[in-house]
Amino acid sequence: MAIDYGSRSRPHVLPLALRAPVEGRMWREFGYLLLSLPIGVALFCYAVAMTAAGTGLLVTFLGIPLLAASLAGCRAFGMLERARARALLGLDVAEPAQVRGRKSGLMSWVGAILKSGASWRHLLYAVVHLPWAVFAFVASVTFWSVSWSLFLYPLWQWVFPAHLEQPGIGISMDGNGNGFYADTPFEVAVVSVLGFLLVLVSPWLIRGLAGVGGLLVLGLLGPSPLANRVSELESDRGVVVDTAAADLRRIERDLHDGAQARLVALAMDLGLAKEKLAEDPRGAAVMVDEAHGEVKTALQELRDLARGIHPAVLTDRGLDAALSAVASRCTVPVTVEADLPARPAPAIEGIAYFTVSELLQNVSKHSRARRAAVDVWRTRDRLMLQVSDDGVGGADAAAGSGLAGLTERLDAVDGVLVVGSPAGGPTTVTAELPWRG
Repeated sequence: MAIDYGSRSRPHVLPLALRAPVEGRMWREFGYLLLSLPIGVALFCYAVAMTAAGTGLLVTFLGIPLLAASLAGCRAFGMLERARARALLGLDVAEPAQVRGRKSGLMSWVGAILKSGASWRHLLYAVVHLPWAVFAFVASVTFWSVSWSLFLYPLWQWVFPAHLEQPGIGISMDGNGNGFYADTPFEVAVVSVLGFLLVLVSPWLIRGLAGVGGLLVLGLLGPSPLANRVSELESDRGVVVDTAAADLRRIERDLHDGAQARLVALAMDLGLAKEKLAEDPRGAAVMVDEAHGEVKTALQELRDLARGIHPAVLTDRGLDAALSAVASRCTVPVTVEADLPARPAPAIEGIAYFTVSELLQNVSKHSRARRAAVDVWRTRDRLMLQVSDDGVGGADAAAGSGLAGLTERLDAVDGVLVVGSPAGGPTTVTAELPWRG
């Protein structure tokens, strides 16, 4: 649910309590409540009539298609309600999944719409919306009209003696017409002050009633939590697949451009040394010595590549030792503190390692920091990581940097990445991962 009523660039002269009764937001919410009654009546009558007719005709062939048509009509009303909530409340509710039959044809569509939980939730909205709409209409109109009438009482108090043959508003009366009337200047002022206080309260009452209506739209006319979760999992699966494919391409590129090219050159050098061994043993020895150095370099590249896939120290000694090794290679002095009672799942451990590794690389490249710190701890069923530095700040995950990629990777396993990096520093990046031990 996203509610946005807009922002104002200029500061307000009046406090919120005084301007709320006449602000555009109050009038939009009031308009929403006023429209809810006629729309609720029409929707309720349609839903009850069509559903009752479809249910009554279930013994015939027409019952099932008529019941499906009633659900389809409720879904159409749901589109109207979502649009009305978006326009008047600023409530952006996603549309539920479209109804699609497994096969083409009318009966396939009828079966799909009858099986759709969203369609039945639209029907439930049509039924429960009317009682709420009646209550909200009566409460809001009564409270608003009475509050403004009392507030403006000094302007229309003359109506009572001129046309109703009584001096003012009757505060208390008996059956014979005797009673207490608010007709003196002091009493008129008291009534107006009371009305003013009610006027100040009225927008908050209207806002609360409109909020209930928004919750009904959100809960019954939007996609179900299960559908949202399926959509999130599909998105996360796509991220995981793309990340895995990118990692495979990186490994292939590193092997082809690094170790493989160096081993090919090494094989050629050894072949030349073999040919020169009989004619020029000294020159062959020099070439073999150079080849030995190439072997060492190739082995180091293969070790670095293996560390990039999954470091052996992480498997053997756990996250604490692996992060200490990463910190020792950082160009900035880094202190590592890990307080873990046990080891998390290997997949989570690997994601935590590479998250801290990339964050420390960012510290080395961009932060201009003098020192950094890595803290790792467990909170209930979550693994917490925090990397901080005293650099220049300005890191932003929304700017399309490597932090955005880290955010996507953590989202894929229900993780969270929070970046706090004001201009001028310091920078604190907190990652939260499921434990899954």
